[in-house]
Amino acid sequence: MTWVLRIAGIVAVLVAAMPSVRAQWPSYPTPGVPRAADGKPILDGPAPRNAEGKVDFSGVWQRAGFGGGGRGRGGPPPPTTTPDGIPLSTFGEVAGRGYALPMQPWAAELKKKRMADNMKDNPDVWCLPIGIMQYHNHPQPNQIVQTKNITLITYESNYGLRYIYTDGRPAPNNDPQPWWFGYSRGWYEGDTFVVETTNFYAEERATWLDVNGSPWSDALKMTERFRRPTFGTLEIDVTIDDPKAYTKPFTVRVNQRLMVDQEMIEFICNENERSTEHIKRN
Repeated sequence: MTWVLRIAGIVAVLVAAMPSVRAQWPSYPTPGVPRAADGKPILDGPAPRNAEGKVDFSGVWQRAGFGGGGRGRGGPPPPTTTPDGIPLSTFGEVAGRGYALPMQPWAAELKKKRMADNMKDNPDVWCLPIGIMQYHNHPQPNQIVQTKNITLITYESNYGLRYIYTDGRPAPNNDPQPWWFGYSRGWYEGDTFVVETTNFYAEERATWLDVNGSPWSDALKMTERFRRPTFGTLEIDVTIDDPKAYTKPFTVRVNQRLMVDQEMIEFICNENERSTEHIKRN
């Protein structure tokens, strides 16, 4: 079975199992969610704000539209860009369908090789962190927790954890050890939460922007702009600026939706792991 088929199977199982798995936990309403008289959440209202009046991005989020996929019966194909032309990112391709990435020759060749190998070296196969863009687009949810000096994002997939420092510190300039998630600093620009991440771990097994293997290098600077247009929606515009791997920066968007009255599930990838036994070795 190829990696593509394997991941499709995993996703299908996750979707099918999710209601029954979550049903094992006591049902508890998410605090702070506005509700109608019948108890249903009102998700099209204004975004919540913290004590300082800033938009609060805390919550459990999942990529919007997951599970719908493809063309509806008799309907038009799903859009590939926002109305203003920003490519919509996907799990398989960082810039979605129909957008040619401005790759340097070596990066294009590496991606071609990864796809020819059925993406068997994707870090997800080896229970390693799968990279910020794959996490943003993953069907498994993530949870944002904001405090005064640090924002945490926990990813259910592979139990990922990001630290985003919001205490005003500068970017590191002392040749620090690179991180799988990079070194992230965040600040507000109006109602937008801006996160700049540098110092990514650039060993080849880590550098996967998407399932198809679009790579990055040690020169990568990723800038995320989080916006919460309504209580239940999250827009993340991500700019990839990596002159070693790409001939110019490019920006993509990820749309996520708030998950209400549900919890994150513990996910330990290495526990009784058997997938790598089936990978054909050279």
